[in-house]
Amino acid sequence: MQICDILSKTCIVVNNEPNNKKQVLEQLAKLATKQTGVETNVILDALIERERLGTTGVGRGVALPHTRLIGLNKIFCAFMKTTAIDFESVDGKLVDLVFLLLVPEEAGADHLKALGHLSRLLRDDSIANQLRMENTIDGLYQIITENDSEEDA
Repeated sequence: MQICDILSKTCIVVNNEPNNKKQVLEQLAKLATKQTGVETNVILDALIERERLGTTGVGRGVALPHTRLIGLNKIFCAFMKTTAIDFESVDGKLVDLVFLLLVPEEAGADHLKALGHLSRLLRDDSIANQLRMENTIDGLYQIITENDSEEDA
């Protein structure tokens, strides 16, 4: 699986200006609803519950909120580049790059594979820095997909 298999340009948000983690999750849940048909409150509740288990702010300005959802037909991914916000990250740094990952309840190991794949991509500081410098949806999509490789999946 490659990121281009689960992320489309219509699921990229640029320069959104939420004030806090909950607003980021709300905005991503609304976007996911438009693409998946799963109700916003169902998505948001699942994301908030996941955050209660431990932050998905993985550090270095990156967050990877993720959850399993009943009623979802396939893996869904969205990306938001935002102003820096407190996401309660493990390293205490503010977050400005957020990948949302939603997977069907019965997805099995695909959830962990996709999460690991996104994580490996963003561990590369040069890619994260490129994303921070780019302000267009086309440019962000290109950076993400051209730096994605099959062997990471």
